[in-house]
Amino acid sequence: MSRTLILTCLLLLQACAGPDIQTYEGRTPAFAPEEFFTGKLVAHGVLKDRSGEVTRSFQADIDASWHNGVGTLDEQFVFDDGETQTRVWTLTPTGKDSFDATAGDVIGTGSGQIAGNALNLNYTLEIDYRGEKLALAVDDWMWRVSDDVVINQSTLSKWGFTVGSIQLVIRKLNP
Repeated sequence: MSRTLILTCLLLLQACAGPDIQTYEGRTPAFAPEEFFTGKLVAHGVLKDRSGEVTRSFQADIDASWHNGVGTLDEQFVFDDGETQTRVWTLTPTGKDSFDATAGDVIGTGSGQIAGNALNLNYTLEIDYRGEKLALAVDDWMWRVSDDVVINQSTLSKWGFTVGSIQLVIRKLNP
């Protein structure tokens, strides 16, 4: 393989990489999961297909709590077509700015990192797609933009190709 081709491939791969979590170091308000994810929260969002077209919208009521340093986020989703879903996350700190995340429809254990006002969580989500189980890689970014609001962007991919995305806003009901 020629040196030019190898260099081009490396540059293309680097262009696909997302931001590093440390990019957000020092930004405020600081994202402390045990502080933000406490009590009642509500999320409003949309799901987009790979072309960027909105295919569904949803609301999620979230009941969040922490016991002995471990967080639980009980999420109750209602989609615009009437479908309901439940996802219960368990967040287990693994360091000062890192944690593991599990849920019933997450394959294995997700890995999260925090810096400044940002949280990045990577995991594999199993979904039903046309009657089949499908495993999607999720690159989940959250940015705390005020004491009571987080903006979330999730990129869904399969075999390295983006197949969809989710955008949502999470708001604390009793800040």
